[in-house]
Amino acid sequence: MSVIILVLNSKNLYVLFIVGLSTLLFALHVPLQVGELSNWVLIYTVIGAILLLNHFKIILPLTGNSLSMDSAIYLACIFLFGLNIPLMVLLLSSLIYFLIRYDLAWWKHLFNIANYSIMIISAYYVFLLTGGEIGSLDISKLWAYFISLTVYFFLNVFIMWLFYVFASKASINSVLKGMFTEDGLKEAFTGYLCTLVLSLVLMILVQSEPIFGMFLFMSLSITFSFAFSKLLSLYKNEEIKARRDFLTGLYNHGYFKLELDEIINNADNDTFCIALLDLDDFKRFNDSNGHIQGDELLEFFGDFLSQKVKDLPYTAARYGGEEFGIIMPNTTQIKALSFINKIRKEYNDTPFKGTECLPLGCLSFSAGIAQYETGTYGSSELLSKADRALYYAKAEGKNNCQVYKEGLVYQECLQYKQEVDSLEKQLEIFLSKDIYTYQHSKRVFHYAVDMSEVLQLSEEEKRRLVLGALIHDIGKLEIPRDIINKKSKLEAHEWEMMKKHVTYGKEILGSTKKYDDLLPLVELHHEHYNGKGYPYGLKGEHIPKLARILCVIDSFDAMTTERPYQRTKNFSEAIFELRKCSGQQFDPHFVEPFIKMIECKYGDKVGS
Repeated sequence: MSVIILVLNSKNLYVLFIVGLSTLLFALHVPLQVGELSNWVLIYTVIGAILLLNHFKIILPLTGNSLSMDSAIYLACIFLFGLNIPLMVLLLSSLIYFLIRYDLAWWKHLFNIANYSIMIISAYYVFLLTGGEIGSLDISKLWAYFISLTVYFFLNVFIMWLFYVFASKASINSVLKGMFTEDGLKEAFTGYLCTLVLSLVLMILVQSEPIFGMFLFMSLSITFSFAFSKLLSLYKNEEIKARRDFLTGLYNHGYFKLELDEIINNADNDTFCIALLDLDDFKRFNDSNGHIQGDELLEFFGDFLSQKVKDLPYTAARYGGEEFGIIMPNTTQIKALSFINKIRKEYNDTPFKGTECLPLGCLSFSAGIAQYETGTYGSSELLSKADRALYYAKAEGKNNCQVYKEGLVYQECLQYKQEVDSLEKQLEIFLSKDIYTYQHSKRVFHYAVDMSEVLQLSEEEKRRLVLGALIHDIGKLEIPRDIINKKSKLEAHEWEMMKKHVTYGKEILGSTKKYDDLLPLVELHHEHYNGKGYPYGLKGEHIPKLARILCVIDSFDAMTTERPYQRTKNFSEAIFELRKCSGQQFDPHFVEPFIKMIECKYGDKVGS
């Protein structure tokens, strides 16, 4: 009994009801009087036509859905021969179809024949009640054919609609909304008109020459099938061209905006993100390698992006020029940042001809991410946020990804803005010599901003820590390019030269006298808590407090700085290293507060 209760859900009960109703209507017309032998020949011909035309269906270009001609045949048989022949054709063709489509569930075959039975019997009696006469086409009573066909289609739509209501977990309103779309209504009207016209055409053909007329009708339908299939193919090709960027093969700007607008309109409380990606130094690549090679790079990146999103429900597009966009449904900004950073690193590590001219010596892009929030004013606002985050990523030295945060990353240290701007101009010299030092200095600056909020520092201490972090490696401007950009391990004499950057930094900064209070951070940020650092081997609290803080921050970023074709420590590994060296290289008073700040502010990267 428990098994029966489990099986008889609302959908199955509805199927049983339709099958029971059909069986009752069918039983009222048994036995089916077919008559003379010529009618059996016609029945077999009609069965063959129905089976054949179920294979050669007419494809509707606007939606890509198919239109089977079996309804036109059933209706023509009703108008010409009454009820017995179409019911016999339905019974026998369904049996043959059951044997052919043995992979289809038996109850679906049963439900299908029940649906057709109700439609055929109802259409027949409506045709008689509206004054239609069986046996010949009467143009004066065209409205009888029209009403009969209307009832036939209405019952089909109603029966199938109720089935989807019971079968799906969606509400009735959502099912109705899905069915009665503009394209759906256009398709229904097209199918309705085609079926009516073709049933009348079949009547004329069969009435004069039954077998030959059916042959002509099949030929006409198969021709239509091939013609409409070709039309659909052309339509799809043009649709693809209209949506796709010709160079990269990705979706184009127009489709990206339409897709984004549609997702926003249907978003409700759903979470999703968009990302704007911009290829770094593309103009320099173009100028050095030529526009043909530049196009090849765009094409390569398009294929790269396609491969990364092909197994995900993401939409990738060429937004314009060397800028690309990704729509990421059901994705939080933490997951989006993780995904973009992952593919950014993979892109860094992908060889490509001509990258020697680029500052990083490898392929790279910068990205800005924005998460949709309820109340967002359309796609323009969301794209503006992503664009601002992208601009910020570029300003940070490129090859990084930033998440849009209102009033956080864009307005840091406004009280020191003039001093920050002044020091940043000096840092920009690194862009042509050593972009890694530029990026490193900017990251250390932001860590210092966050750290200064965690520690109980005075306003003056906050200022010195933040500004000192920004300019701490200024002395590397004096280090020879071949040493500072060397990828292999430094020789002993090269390492001695590299260590002099703290002294050079003190001399450069000291020449202006304006930032004398930052000199301890520039000169002493490599002193170790255990006295084994440089340049003086200071120990413990003999090292200024802010320099001890900066040592933790600087070392953490150095451990996690990405290099192409090289594996660096992730945040979890770097945190482990900080704790391991706490009390030796690092002041233990500042290690745990820094780790807590990292876990709080950059939790998406910890453990990745």
